[in-house]
Amino acid sequence: MTTRTIANIAIPDTQLVRDTTEYIREVEDDLLFDHSRRVFLFGALQGRRRGLDPDLELLYVGAMFHDIGLTQGYRTSTGRFEVDGANAAEKFLRDRGFDDATIRKVWLSIALHTTPGIPEFLDPEIALVTAGVETDVLGIGREDLSEQDLKAVTAIHPRPDFKRRIIRAFYDGMAHRPDSTFGTVNDDVLAHFDPTFVRTDFVQPILDNSWPE
Repeated sequence: MTTRTIANIAIPDTQLVRDTTEYIREVEDDLLFDHSRRVFLFGALQGRRRGLDPDLELLYVGAMFHDIGLTQGYRTSTGRFEVDGANAAEKFLRDRGFDDATIRKVWLSIALHTTPGIPEFLDPEIALVTAGVETDVLGIGREDLSEQDLKAVTAIHPRPDFKRRIIRAFYDGMAHRPDSTFGTVNDDVLAHFDPTFVRTDFVQPILDNSWPE
């Protein structure tokens, strides 16, 4: 088995990784494709720093599918885009004969990647998809990685105007399903672009529900 190495992280040259790359390359533009590859690389680098030993194939699948729910072909539901992505990855893996436990790891790595405070306590593949997203989107943990590694990753998968463009991609993937952002960080994106957006208040439904007290 041959590998390609970026920032001393080996991308396994396996059938699953090749199939995943080909599949995502067809449905995502450069913005999301390069972001997803960086999520894998930064997640793996953060894992090395934390002493974790993820299955790199599964980490790769989770990273590459994590934002597919924002794309044109996968954002037709009214549910959370993270779940749409997790379901797409589940079908992709099930069609290739993977077992339920493997699929569950990848599903959770995608479904939970915008839910801070939980993934870090789960399997390495789950924790490190979120860690990769946090490094690439929020800059969390960036200072823990070497400048050499950061440059190696971004030389292959650059970030032209990434901050502005990724926020817009989030909005485009969620604007038609505002209710799906309740209880997540995603309502901040809708509020940023739409001054008429009203966040759902968690307290008021408790006070107004049908219980008689």
